[in-house]
Amino acid sequence: MGKSAADVILDTLASAGVRRIYGIPGDSIDPLVDALRRNDRVKYVQVRHEEGAAFAASAEAKLTGGPAACMGTSGPGSIHLLNGLYDAKMDHVPVIALTGQVESELLGSDYFQEVNIVKLFDDVAVFNQALVNPKSAGALAERAVREAVTKRGVAHLNLPVDVLREDGGEPVKEVKISFPRFQPDLDEALELLNLSERPVVMIGGGARGSSKLLDEFSEKLGAPVVYALKGKGVLPDLDPKVLGGIGLLGTRPSVEALNKADLLVLLGTSFPYVSFLPSRCKVVQVDSDPSSVGKRVPVQVPIVSTVEEFLRAAIPKLKEKEEKFYKSMERAKEEWLRELSKEEQSDRKPMKPQRVAAALSRAVREDAVVAVDTGNVTMWGARNFKASGKQTFLFSAWLGSMGFATPAAVGAALSKGGEVVALAGDGGFVMTMTELITAKKYSLPIKVVVFNNSKLGMIKFEQEVMGYPEWGVDLYNPDFEALAKSIGADALTIEDPKDLDSGVREMLSSEGPFLLNAVVDPNERPMPPKMTFAQAKNYVISLFKERLEPS
Repeated sequence: MGKSAADVILDTLASAGVRRIYGIPGDSIDPLVDALRRNDRVKYVQVRHEEGAAFAASAEAKLTGGPAACMGTSGPGSIHLLNGLYDAKMDHVPVIALTGQVESELLGSDYFQEVNIVKLFDDVAVFNQALVNPKSAGALAERAVREAVTKRGVAHLNLPVDVLREDGGEPVKEVKISFPRFQPDLDEALELLNLSERPVVMIGGGARGSSKLLDEFSEKLGAPVVYALKGKGVLPDLDPKVLGGIGLLGTRPSVEALNKADLLVLLGTSFPYVSFLPSRCKVVQVDSDPSSVGKRVPVQVPIVSTVEEFLRAAIPKLKEKEEKFYKSMERAKEEWLRELSKEEQSDRKPMKPQRVAAALSRAVREDAVVAVDTGNVTMWGARNFKASGKQTFLFSAWLGSMGFATPAAVGAALSKGGEVVALAGDGGFVMTMTELITAKKYSLPIKVVVFNNSKLGMIKFEQEVMGYPEWGVDLYNPDFEALAKSIGADALTIEDPKDLDSGVREMLSSEGPFLLNAVVDPNERPMPPKMTFAQAKNYVISLFKERLEPS
């Protein structure tokens, strides 16, 4: 017998650039686990919950742009993968999910842990197949990677345990994936760019990797830059052109610039909250996915292209200093930063969460990876953490899942290394805090900052603006410092804001995993920009109505 189907799958994945598989062993994937034991090109990373495996793989794919992989055994192990896989699906990153299955002869017999995994994964996956013939193992594995990378999503292979043990033939030794080069006609776009007096550039995740080109483009155009959540960190937040985020997590100068704009240039974003976008200006949209162009707002000039290719080809005329629109927004930005600094420098107790985020942004390395969880902490990370322009920010941007940050930090530390900092609310951290054990097991020096307010703070705020009484959001938390130390990680609790800077320095200078338990004000509201509480209430209610009304 030649190589088993399990060996062939791993060899093919290795040839396609997969370097790690996150997961937990189980009887139905034991042939795959044993093949991992013998494989020197693909490393096995033992997590403590399969959800953490999928989040770590999703974060690795977001960070590297290449395929990452996770696995789960039949039944519950594979089901646990789904939340993290939906994160990969909705943020459009390539993840390979390998799931176990009972022996093929037992399928349909209601056997122990028999679940129709292929049917279950049909919505989350762009490619979804069961391995029926062991000799097709290499071809299916190669196809899975190809589909995941080209379609930017999850590819799933369901693997019956008996088929994994059989002769799999030969692996695919070389996997080459090429993309067509787009050559759009830019004449109409350049005409609009050059005629515009108040252009605004809005970027999303598609602009990552194009920082220098984007900086040159927006400077020539004289355009302020605003960003959707996935565009955080592409340019420095303190760059005069960068006005900050948009939407509920955004900034006041971004709102003002968009309200004045006569041209909106959308680069690699499909921002969903269209009420924040200008309704009476022309739009140029650049996206590599044709289905995203014009999805949200009417577009005068649609361009199917990567952001990088567009920026290399579209060179607008250089506007004179006095013509540059972003110059007229400098005072608005300065006023906004002064307003933010009041909370960021506050000595009040309980400690302001804004102060924690600002202290971190001053102290972490300029090339760090920053993983931010979902909840109020998303606001503090997006608004009060001033990006250097060289850092990479990881969010569960479209799924918006709590529990993302800690396993994402694990995936980032393994795939990129360097300084990795996770910002998590106490609610989100507890959901996946077991992955701090993973960090300790593999000596990963991730730094986890828990914004501990003993509340589900975002839900509390939503209840308030909807007119409901606060209910069901109080959290009974463990002693996070003691918990981390019981794992073998270093930890520190900070309650006094005057101790914050020294505590952050201690955390960042530590060699191994570290948990900073920052006790913060539970009543600090994540207010949208340029809104009073009453306005925020009306706005959130309108959003819920939009969800209930047919489109």
